[in-house]
Amino acid sequence: MGNPKNNIPHESAALHVSGEAVYVDDILVNEQLLVGRVVYSPHAHARIKSFDLSEAKKVPGVYAVLSYKDIPGHNQMGPVVKDEPCLVENEVNCVGQVVFLIAAETEEQCLEAERKIKAGYEALDPILTIEKAIEKNSLMGPPLKIERGDVNTSLKKAPHLIKGELRTGAQEHWYLESQVSLCIPGEGREMYVYSSTQHPSETQALIAELLGIGKHEVVVEVRRMGGAFGGKETQANHTACWTALLCWATKHPVKIRLFRDDDQIMTGKRHRFLSRYEVGFDDEGHLHVANFELNSDGGCATDLSFAIMQRAMLHVDNAYYVPNLRVVGRVWKTNLPSNTAFRGFGGPQGMALIENVIDRIARLLRKDAAEIRFKNFYGLESNNVTHYGETVENNRLFMIYDQLMKSSEYEKRRNAVNEFNAQNEFFKKGLAITPVKFGISFTTSYLNQAGALVLVYKDGTVLVNHGGTEMGQGLHTKIQQIAAAEFGVSLHRVKVNATNTAVVPNTSATAASAGADLNGMAVKNAIDILKGRIAEAFAHIWTEKYSNTPRQKDGGQASLQHSIMFESDEIYDRDHPDRCIGFAEAIPLLHLRQVPLSAAGFYRTPNIGWDKEKGFGKPFYYYAFGMAITEVLLDVLTGQHTILRTDILHDVGDSLNPNIDIGQVEGGYIQGVGWCTTEEIKWDDKGNLLTHSPDTYKIPSVQDIPKDFRVKLLEGVPNPNTIRQSKAVAEPPLMLSLSCWLAIKDAISAVANREFEPEFSLPATNEVIVLSIEKLKRKIAEKAKLEFIEQ
Repeated sequence: MGNPKNNIPHESAALHVSGEAVYVDDILVNEQLLVGRVVYSPHAHARIKSFDLSEAKKVPGVYAVLSYKDIPGHNQMGPVVKDEPCLVENEVNCVGQVVFLIAAETEEQCLEAERKIKAGYEALDPILTIEKAIEKNSLMGPPLKIERGDVNTSLKKAPHLIKGELRTGAQEHWYLESQVSLCIPGEGREMYVYSSTQHPSETQALIAELLGIGKHEVVVEVRRMGGAFGGKETQANHTACWTALLCWATKHPVKIRLFRDDDQIMTGKRHRFLSRYEVGFDDEGHLHVANFELNSDGGCATDLSFAIMQRAMLHVDNAYYVPNLRVVGRVWKTNLPSNTAFRGFGGPQGMALIENVIDRIARLLRKDAAEIRFKNFYGLESNNVTHYGETVENNRLFMIYDQLMKSSEYEKRRNAVNEFNAQNEFFKKGLAITPVKFGISFTTSYLNQAGALVLVYKDGTVLVNHGGTEMGQGLHTKIQQIAAAEFGVSLHRVKVNATNTAVVPNTSATAASAGADLNGMAVKNAIDILKGRIAEAFAHIWTEKYSNTPRQKDGGQASLQHSIMFESDEIYDRDHPDRCIGFAEAIPLLHLRQVPLSAAGFYRTPNIGWDKEKGFGKPFYYYAFGMAITEVLLDVLTGQHTILRTDILHDVGDSLNPNIDIGQVEGGYIQGVGWCTTEEIKWDDKGNLLTHSPDTYKIPSVQDIPKDFRVKLLEGVPNPNTIRQSKAVAEPPLMLSLSCWLAIKDAISAVANREFEPEFSLPATNEVIVLSIEKLKRKIAEKAKLEFIEQ
């Protein structure tokens, strides 16, 4: 579990409990603050024929009613491709796309103004499914492909061949704090923006472009977010841009906070996928060849859909070596809100496909799926290169498998599950183990960089600024620990400041699970610079004081500098322990000697590179590994399931903070369980979201947590060349939930004594489960009928 000193509470824990933690909506402004409101399209696809805002502008208390005509700069907020207008000009492409903005003194005045807006629409035919997008050839862009080996020949030669398709559903982020932004005008063209965003620098850039001003006029600050999960990586920009536009027009502070229902209606989700596969294997279950086709619903604009598709393609192998593999990915344009980043970023959709394939192979061969998984793991010395050419180094799969199979008593429980199923007709149990191999780094390689600014004050306290954002994951806590450990000072001496674009510029999003990796190393770099200056200064001080020592005669000032240590709130010479001074006492002396006590740090991930066109390279700095075993109890009449027990063993290297990391593993698994089971998103035939509130959208509750939940971190596996030998933790655990999904499938399969392959999709809602069971029962009846006829 690492050093017990690392197990400190989250830096905001007490503030959260007391209600004192300040979020954007809590910031006090002044009596000039205006309420902002967005007016969005009621149509999935329509042409705007006309609009009249004159009566809306006359409502008392209304300061502005804006359309695209009022934008002073570029009417765009697409993060990668400029295909996302801030305010629609001629054609709306989804329900929820914003057309007008209102600023008034009260919410009621905004609503009154909205009612007086006159807008005429001509409805057009919408595309609302992947199937229709394929039929209409509504591609978002050219297909992507990664290929290794001779797939076509291998498919012809394979001893066994299975084909099929898998649907994986969308998922709502359901962050507790909805999208929110507060903009305050400054002098001249200045604007100060408080935004609940994972990417302050991008928010800053888009606002500057929208207003037609330089980035140096816009400051974006983020103290904390009330959850994000990827939903605020790009789409927080929207709320910030709308707020900034109203602030610019009124010269008043303006705040927009989306109502929960509006937030769900307007924002993008996890991409739903329609995936097809053709896989060849032998009698023992060894994979020979796989041909995958991934189709994603990108929504109405590009957003990050191609990066997400790319990561899905890079993770379609999960933990398994496939000598001949081809994967083609296509992003389809539909008339739904632009889908976006979500924890896992395409990884879950890719992994679900291969895990379902492994499960099918096991059932066909009448073997335990755990055996098939083990046989196909990436090897330690051979069979250890991915389909995109990266060697899987420091492979922990076998270590985790051995430890988890033993600690969970898998074999004993598998026999007990089989015995239970043989004795019970209306309740069935299922058991499944699934691994995770998740690549850590942005696949857009230049994003793997971070900056920091560390300030040491004369009282010996330290203020750390870095480019990462805190969304509840504990990043600021880990950065505080890193800074304290590198300086050798007590934790109370270190504070992590709010993320601010005026302090650390040009930052990457806090995403790809790389927040601590990148920003931690940047902070370390800044502290190393400061420690070098401090050590040099004290080498001079102690040289002057002890000028007749033998080492001085040896000309050892440089040697003395390298022997100066920082530990236990002290600075000392390790070769002469009597030469020691307290950190807090040392800093004023350094100030008197005019030693600079602030430093900027920088880090970029080394030795990675990725050719998107060729689908080849080393996109990831390292892999995070994990494994989960889940046991469920299924009511075959209602489709209701209960998670009886989950055992997880996860690799985080040397944990920076074991309690926070275990919390991330537990939370990731449960969020994944929601995607795999209850979180079904539905639209009607006009593109209206039907599941747009807590009463229609089912996120996991306390009843969905495993009755017996056993989570451990893999011990004794330091990760080389990373910040304090740690590993990223945020995203990989979500995919461990596939063990729950496949445990449910295992229980369904038991209805037919594992003789038939259940029709199955994700999420495995009660409806999906019951229909799957009914189809199995029909197959059983058909088989019995044929056997009767043959007799």
